Amino acid sequence: MKGESMSQVMFDLDVLRSFSTGIALGSYARAADRLGRSTSAVSAQLKKLEGQAGTALFRKAGRGLELTDAGETLLAYAHRMLELNEEAGAALRGADLEGWVRLGLQEDFGETLLPAVLGRFARAHPRVRIEACVARSAELRERLELRQLDLALAWDTGEQMTPHGERVARLPLQWIGPRAPDALDAAWWKERERRPGARKSKEPLPLVLLDAPCPLREIVTAALDRAGTPWRHAFTSASLAALWAATSAGLGLSVRTPFGLPAHVRAIDRTAVGLPALPQMSLMLYRAQAAAEAPVGRLATLLLEAVRQHVQADPAH
Repeated sequence: MKGESMSQVMFDLDVLRSFSTGIALGSYARAADRLGRSTSAVSAQLKKLEGQAGTALFRKAGRGLELTDAGETLLAYAHRMLELNEEAGAALRGADLEGWVRLGLQEDFGETLLPAVLGRFARAHPRVRIEACVARSAELRERLELRQLDLALAWDTGEQMTPHGERVARLPLQWIGPRAPDALDAAWWKERERRPGARKSKEPLPLVLLDAPCPLREIVTAALDRAGTPWRHAFTSASLAALWAATSAGLGLSVRTPFGLPAHVRAIDRTAVGLPALPQMSLMLYRAQAAAEAPVGRLATLLLEAVRQHVQADPAH
C-alpha cells in the first residue's frame, strides 16, 4: 500500500483455544490442566496472543484478571474460529456419512439449541437427514423404548428411561413470573405487596403449569403443600409456549429451569414472597443404543457441546 509494508496477523488456533478455555474455566491454571500443558506454557501463549493483537487483552481486577474491551472482542472471534475449525475437521472426517438420525427433545431446547446445532451438523454432513420430534418426557421415553428415536434430550423426572443416558447438566428449578412486576394482578401477589416478608397467605397461589400427567406439577404442588402454602391451578396447557404467554400476561407463576426462558418472563426471588425452595433437575442425553452409528454419535457430540456452552455462558445457571 503505497510503499507501506503491512503484515497480516495469523492467529494461532492452539493459542486461541488456551485463551478461550481459561475464560470458560475461570482460571488459566485450570485451563493448563485441562489442556495438558504447564501454567508457564499457557502464560507464554497469552503473551504471544497479546503481541499478535497489538493491544492489552487483560486488566487487573482485584487479585485476578478480567478482559478488556479488546479481549471481549477477540474472545467472540476465538469462539467462532475454533467452532469453524472443528466443523471443517468434522466435515472432512465425516464427508462420506449417510443415513438419518431421529432426535427427540423437549420444548425448552427447540428455539435455544436446535437451529445452531442442526445448522452445524447439516454443513458438516449434508448427506445425513435429521428427523426431529419435540415432545414431553413421557412421549420421548416411549419413543426411545420403541426405537422410534435414536437420541433424546430431556429432563430426568425420576421415571425409568433407557439406561443409555448421560447427564449433561444439573440446573435449579425457579419460580417464574412476568417480566413486568405489575403484570401479576392476582390477589395472592397483592397480599404479598401489602405484607412484605409474610410467610403465610390466605390467598391461594395461582399456578401456570403443564397439564397432567406432568412430574413437575407434582414436584411443585408437593413443595407448596409441605410449606403450608395454598395454591390453585390458574392455567394449564400441553404447550410450553402457551405457559409462557399466560405467565407473561400475569395469570400466575410458573416453574422451570433457567434454560431457554423467553425475554417476557423472569425468575422470581422466592424469599421475598415466601415461596418454598425447589430442587434441581438433571438434563440428560439418552441414546436408544449404547453403540450408536456414526451420524448419531456425531449429533450427540454437538448437542452436548451446545448445552454445556449455553450453561457456561449464562450466569443464571
